[in-house]
Amino acid sequence: MNVLKGRSARAWAGFAGGAFALFAVAPFALSDFRLGLLAKYLCMAMVAVGICLAWGRGGLLTLGQGVFFGLGGYAMAMHLKITDAGPGNLPDFMQLYGTADELPWWWRPFENPVFAIAATVLLPMTVAALLGLFIFRRRVKGAYFAILSQALASAFAIWLVGQQATTGGTNGLTDIQGFFGYDLDDPVNQRMVYFVIAASLLALIALARQLIHSRYGELLVAVRDSEERVRFLGYDPANVKLVAYVVAAGMAGLAGALFVPAVGIISPALIGIVPSIEFVIGAAVGGRASLVGAVLGALAVAWAKTALSEEFPAGWTYFQGLLFIVALAFLPGGLASLTKLFRRRRAVAQKSPVIPVGEAA
Repeated sequence: MNVLKGRSARAWAGFAGGAFALFAVAPFALSDFRLGLLAKYLCMAMVAVGICLAWGRGGLLTLGQGVFFGLGGYAMAMHLKITDAGPGNLPDFMQLYGTADELPWWWRPFENPVFAIAATVLLPMTVAALLGLFIFRRRVKGAYFAILSQALASAFAIWLVGQQATTGGTNGLTDIQGFFGYDLDDPVNQRMVYFVIAASLLALIALARQLIHSRYGELLVAVRDSEERVRFLGYDPANVKLVAYVVAAGMAGLAGALFVPAVGIISPALIGIVPSIEFVIGAAVGGRASLVGAVLGALAVAWAKTALSEEFPAGWTYFQGLLFIVALAFLPGGLASLTKLFRRRRAVAQKSPVIPVGEAA
């Protein structure tokens, strides 16, 4: 009991420390440009929280999170583009291509801000629920599940590219200027967006931690370790995995929605196979079984991509792949497992008796 209380106290202390760093340190220590980059990285960390739940606890290697990230991002961007265009006008790229005289029927619901906000989370969760029911009921798992989810990300990106007249094609939805009445060119409003993203990240971490340490979290681990035994006990493993998959999709959708005002763009290049793998790499490097590790790993990988890709644009992708392989092969628990390893060695060293030299002789 004391051990559990100690872990809980450390967790809440770390949560408070993270909140202090995000809200009290970063806004004053970083320039507007760097703070904007941090907002972008925090969106990547939000996806990593869902991956930690689905992969770290449930063993579901989700290589298709770019789909849900993109669904949330496009849902938000569609509403913002309609708002920027003004009443009765088409978004700028539709006017440029000149292929439509009126807003497409599937764009019209996104004129409503309530519908658009709800769709950023509910649309990815609905798609994940439909896919999960098909996949998990057929007991697709392991490498087959990973390949299928990655193929889904590729198909979604290809579809977006092909719908140039209604989705912007390869360019995507760009030059987003407003965010629910606030001008995104104003640094004050950009800081507001940062605070919204930081608060959302902390809320997702708290939600994921609650799920992980609940009875459902224990059941999810049991399904990961021994699915047949769980089925023998009367639980349906498909439903257990489906919940984790759907929740992770909702988190990715919310991250994509907040990514749009932070960066001002959403395009197929941000949601295809490569971005989906990058999401997983961040969680793997930091530690997919640790919320803190997954978040810090996602932040580190996102920062490294920005910093190193400028000097090594051709080699950075290979370095990412090598980083993923090394993390899985030699450090399956990620960097977060190093602290546990040090604690174990220190505990063993403290318990081992010290034999005087004379007695040893």
